[in-house]
Amino acid sequence: MMNTMIVTGGAGFIGANFVRLALAKTDACIVVVDKLTYAGHQENLEGLWQNSRLQFVQADIADEAEMVKIVEANRPRWVVNFAAESHVDRSIDDPYPFIHTNVTGTLVLLDTVRRFLKQAGVNQQQNFRFLHVSTDEVYGTLSTTGLFTEETPYAPNSPYAASKAGADHLVRAYFHTYGIPTIITNCSNNYGPYQFPEKLIPLMVLNALEGKPLPIYGNGQNIRDWLFVEDHCEGLLRVLQDGVPGEKYNVGGESEHSNVDVVEAICHILDELFPCESNPILVERGIRQYADLKTFVTDRPGHDFRYGIDPTKIQTQLGWTAGHTFESGLRRTIQWYVDNRQWCDMVTQKSYQGERLGLPNAKIY
Repeated sequence: MMNTMIVTGGAGFIGANFVRLALAKTDACIVVVDKLTYAGHQENLEGLWQNSRLQFVQADIADEAEMVKIVEANRPRWVVNFAAESHVDRSIDDPYPFIHTNVTGTLVLLDTVRRFLKQAGVNQQQNFRFLHVSTDEVYGTLSTTGLFTEETPYAPNSPYAASKAGADHLVRAYFHTYGIPTIITNCSNNYGPYQFPEKLIPLMVLNALEGKPLPIYGNGQNIRDWLFVEDHCEGLLRVLQDGVPGEKYNVGGESEHSNVDVVEAICHILDELFPCESNPILVERGIRQYADLKTFVTDRPGHDFRYGIDPTKIQTQLGWTAGHTFESGLRRTIQWYVDNRQWCDMVTQKSYQGERLGLPNAKIY
């Protein structure tokens, strides 16, 4: 049986980082399937195209005919599903693409796999794994205490979170109803290289370098558990290789920080790496430290207060732990964005110019 892995959404942020890791640490032939929406770019896989084990197919996972063709042509041992619309603010502006990709797309992928395995040999059926990569946002929000565990009830509060919750339930149902060997992971906030600049950390870095305001929602006290993307990908590979079908694993960085603290940490590191006095834009404006650019703005509608993951299960059962502290991961991330301004310009030039998303005119009540 060939060790072929189909990675959907493999040209996106987490998917591309996972493809890099899987090529380095396995002998799998990897077929990246990506629709190449605004956040998916083949440039995210730069430096890998000369590898004969990597193939690329541009396709929508909600396109049943295309998924059948891809699965039957490659007869995979593994399917890893990263493909998703993932930005909460965009889901507030327009939820429909989130349902299309995150729910319908996951259903199409699952049912394609079901039909493929039905006619596959016993060995392939037993060794096959479907890994669905999800988010801690499906659990809703926490107060100042407690952590999300694998048993925490789902309580999504944004259209994005609801679409991912629906996908998770379908993945679980296909295990219990059809016996498809599925595994679900729910991760905390990822950060690192190749993240589309609408997300908090890259947006703050790029705005700061350009002397633009650093917009912080509300009072900045909302808390997230931060996970360096390479650590997350190590955890996913461990789950794919050693995880138990039908189980779910929470992958968290055990690194909770408020949004305002994250922005201040970014400013502090930028002050060291790229001082204001060496930045002509800031010199012209009389800005002496990046923190002077902090600006508090209207909060996001339905903004969850806190996320925090308990990763005990994946640590004790599979032996995974995060390898980066927030400080070390953040420093690497900031340096990457400083060094890769051309990539940032390329991926944003047609689809995003740093504008605020997810602010409807008013709630109806």
